[in-house]
Amino acid sequence: MAIDAARVMEVLATVPDPEIPAVSIVDLGIVRGVDADRSAVLLTPTYTGCPATLAIEMAVRRTLAAHGLGHLDVETVLSPPWTTDWISEAGREKLRAYGIAPPPPGAAATRLRGAELPTPCPRCGSTRTTEVSRFGSTPCKALWRCQDCLEPFDRFKCH
Repeated sequence: MAIDAARVMEVLATVPDPEIPAVSIVDLGIVRGVDADRSAVLLTPTYTGCPATLAIEMAVRRTLAAHGLGHLDVETVLSPPWTTDWISEAGREKLRAYGIAPPPPGAAATRLRGAELPTPCPRCGSTRTTEVSRFGSTPCKALWRCQDCLEPFDRFKCH
């Protein structure tokens, strides 16, 4: 039975990230694609060992089944590894609205070259921000603070 990959992606766009319910797994770029030949959904976790990986896979299976797509396999793909550059622009906007600073597109490559792009505060937009701790509310985020509005916020770690 042929699958409609666009329909599958539409369904997957309704699956929220378990740690950041304001964004979907499609917004975060976790959904790598749909392999129509093998009837499989391909997922790449934000990093190897992400504690949410199993919860995401279970949510995908449950959502696909609820939409009559329970016959699809769900596969984890680790190479190439996920990068913050895979977050969609809609995902970046949703993260900002939720109070999390997303890295700008291209930030992962810039960081590899030893440079760091400014991190705007998701609340007031100021770039007078500093990292407080490499460890935020989840392992994939760091804790930052705005020097203008004085609010703390999480920032996705660039990778």
